Amino acid sequence: MQRFGFLLAFALALAMASALPGRADDLYTVGNIHVDASGISTSAARSAALAQGRPKAWTVLYRRLTHQQDWGKQPQLDDASLERLIRTFTVANERRSTTRYVADVSYSFSPESVARVLSGSGVAFAQSQAKRLLLVPMAPGYSRGSPWTAAFAAPRFAQSAVPFSLPGNENLEGMTLDTANWQQIEPIATRLHAGEAVLVLATPNGKTLTLTLKRMGPGALPAKSSVEVPMLPGGAPATYAAAADAALHAIEEMWKSQSALNISQQGHLAADVRIESLAQWGALQAQMAAVPNVAGISVTAMDIGLVRINVTYLGTIDQLKDALAAQGVALASRGGVWSIASAAPAPAP
Repeated sequence: MQRFGFLLAFALALAMASALPGRADDLYTVGNIHVDASGISTSAARSAALAQGRPKAWTVLYRRLTHQQDWGKQPQLDDASLERLIRTFTVANERRSTTRYVADVSYSFSPESVARVLSGSGVAFAQSQAKRLLLVPMAPGYSRGSPWTAAFAAPRFAQSAVPFSLPGNENLEGMTLDTANWQQIEPIATRLHAGEAVLVLATPNGKTLTLTLKRMGPGALPAKSSVEVPMLPGGAPATYAAAADAALHAIEEMWKSQSALNISQQGHLAADVRIESLAQWGALQAQMAAVPNVAGISVTAMDIGLVRINVTYLGTIDQLKDALAAQGVALASRGGVWSIASAAPAPAP
């Protein structure tokens, strides 16, 4: 079997390996949709091109938020419905003539509007930005200069739904997939502002490359999964590129499994809220109303400066906590008593 050699061309990518990629676009923003349309005038061609891009962007967003097994359930929306889902758009690489319009368009969708459409379709969907993770390519150990590490330095991964960073010059010598633990990885993850890690071992296996993924994080048992990728005629560069795509797809599916909102799962939570003014109370209610997980809020008791509320929510407590944090609301428990308060919005990954 041909050994996986390291082509000199890969060296050009290694300069990006330790820092790549930066954070992905906002979860509800879909960029780089290429449009090309003609019309009886410049404005008509531009309108046709923007309309051409909206369903493409909707498909990208739907697949970003939902499991692959549910892609066939994508709601089919007309152009008017899609326009109502989109808050704004920006264009780049614009070219126009009197009858033709060409551009690359980024569409920003309304999270609340998208949540209403997907909730109505009965499809479980991720509804908050994935946290940054540390990705450690291994073959069988980690090497910053390996072609497997370089494969994850591709610019296309800057658009990954799960933002990640690669290790830099850290010494991971002797660490194997089986022996690795969170205590070993945590200092690197902390430096890179990553909340968890995924190790990806690439093992040649006849005509396939076996990818074994090991996910680790604080206070959680490691979880493993595997993916098979066929060896491609292009040799190492082509096979590693395809394998990196497969690994990122598997990581995204892990994230969706953890964060996808199951609308059939409903719970109730009693929580105390300290009130300093009517304005503060009103602002907090508005923040919570913007969270897709929150199905309802009712007041069950009041005292001077204190309100007890009952929150009806969809999904799990952890999902509710993360979604509230993204809106600048802190949900905490002490001694079995829950409390809710305004807080700084959760930092972007």
